[in-house]
Amino acid sequence: MQGTVDGFSYGLVTPVAAYLMACLGGALGLRCTTRSLLVTRTWRPGWLALGTGAIGSGIWTMHFIAMMGFSVTGTPVRYDVPTTFASLGVAIVMVGIGIFVVGYRGATGSALFTGGTITGLGIASMHYLGMAGMRLNGSLEYSIPLVTASVLIAVAAATASLWAAVQVRGFRWSVGAALLMGVGVSGMHYVGMAAATVHLHPVADTAGDPPGRLIAPLMIGPLLFLLLAGVVVVLDPRMVSGAVAPVLPSPPGYRVPVRDSYRLPPAEDHRAAPCARPERPARASRDHRAARPPARPGARRRTGPHAGQRR
Repeated sequence: MQGTVDGFSYGLVTPVAAYLMACLGGALGLRCTTRSLLVTRTWRPGWLALGTGAIGSGIWTMHFIAMMGFSVTGTPVRYDVPTTFASLGVAIVMVGIGIFVVGYRGATGSALFTGGTITGLGIASMHYLGMAGMRLNGSLEYSIPLVTASVLIAVAAATASLWAAVQVRGFRWSVGAALLMGVGVSGMHYVGMAAATVHLHPVADTAGDPPGRLIAPLMIGPLLFLLLAGVVVVLDPRMVSGAVAPVLPSPPGYRVPVRDSYRLPPAEDHRAAPCARPERPARASRDHRAARPPARPGARRRTGPHAGQRR
């Protein structure tokens, strides 16, 4: 017997809440990815790791909130805790690979294609592994065309979001990329849910824990991590403004002058006013008649080109 699948048991509450969590995780993660492009390679892995955890936690929290509204008539829905946590690990690892590829290779076509594909496959893998963690009195079957469509949606949304994030054009680009990622993740989830059908078993044999008992222990960790990432983003003003030029490698032997890191008071800063040139002495008068001694009486005045030469 086939069970009726309902993904909106609580109406629009779970879809809206899930979408907002996906946007939050995407916004924090993509801003950290943008910030990694503005720092030296020493700090870049830390920012990329923070962005990876934010995106992975955001999309996994979105998935679990959306699954709160999933129900099947004729059987309760329970969850296997190890498999559910494994889906979180898969999301973080695969999203991290994609983000690190883009973070170190930049906005090139090959890097965006590779990073977006890996990130999208990570989002889809998280979803279907989480679905495999469900325990109900029946078996799940999927429609191959809808599963393929859900994977393509995830890959396209991840690629577009990473492209918008690495443009480093300010806060609006990051918001747009986060909204796009939220649409892609939510769309992938509900298209994947539409691909699932449940065939009920005649004998009731449902193991696992109910979702109401797992919601607090499963979500407290990702939510705390999102809070930590949000604090880091807010405390860094350059993350919001996006007005910092990328840090380029310095030439060998170059040392940053101390005066470039701060400005001295005008009285101490020799660059505050141009150096005053010393005044030159007044030039002597060119009145030759006044400076020439008087001629001797009876002397003939010579003219011509050799007038100033002595014999």
